[in-house]
Amino acid sequence: MTLPSDYHMHTPLCRHASGEPIEYAARAVALGLTEIGFSDHNPMPDDDFDDWRMRLDQLDAYVEAVGRARRQQPQLRILLALEVDFLPGCEDWVRELAGRHPWDYFIGSVHYLNREWDIDNPKKLARWDACDRWEVWSTYTDLLRQAAASGLFEIIGHCDLCKKFGHRPDRDPTPLFQPFLRTAAEQGVAIELNTAGLRKECREIYPAPSILRLAHEEGVAITFGSDAHAPEEVGADFAAALELARSVGYGETVRFEQRQRTLVPLPSAGTERSG
Repeated sequence: MTLPSDYHMHTPLCRHASGEPIEYAARAVALGLTEIGFSDHNPMPDDDFDDWRMRLDQLDAYVEAVGRARRQQPQLRILLALEVDFLPGCEDWVRELAGRHPWDYFIGSVHYLNREWDIDNPKKLARWDACDRWEVWSTYTDLLRQAAASGLFEIIGHCDLCKKFGHRPDRDPTPLFQPFLRTAAEQGVAIELNTAGLRKECREIYPAPSILRLAHEEGVAITFGSDAHAPEEVGADFAAALELARSVGYGETVRFEQRQRTLVPLPSAGTERSG
């Protein structure tokens, strides 16, 4: 395998992606990937919760679309997953979703600082102007810690998403991540190297090198995700992500099946294709 598994991909059901799962799968095969995972945004009990996730009545259609991709590309291992928002008080809903289908993993992501503010939403960008950035990052990293401690997720997604638009605090935020990363290590929760940050204003993989270095020191496992919202983004910049992982000391990644994880070696240096 020349590239690691791409575990973070979306579908048009989230209302801000293009291309069907069969197209994402075909792109993965063309790149030489042997495993991918679809992890579209989870539905909420209230379909009006926001405008960037599937409706609850579309969940079965999502599962069937992944099934069609599996049937069309039998040589490619295709996993079924969700990217699930962590919001305190919604844990029972996540547990209910977990029982609806045979998921391979859940990516737990923090998008909401509170019920009114999804901090990566460009429609709410002005809210940053009225905030103390250190306080935002502090609150955000504590929500990450709670997510890792919840037992609901196999992976925590884009763990420094609050840098997306370039809103960084005036001092190094890396120490804020230590309680979260220590909890992730204790709970056996992985974090992802998410290359979508290179396509955003921050122009940096999630997480930053200093945070990933701390994750390695704490013994936190890693996965890789393109956060693809179009077929051409599958596996995007994975060569850079592999280089970053190796640079801080990682030699392994984790794979999942039916929510059980297995450690596997990273591809040998120099064998990856970036697409």
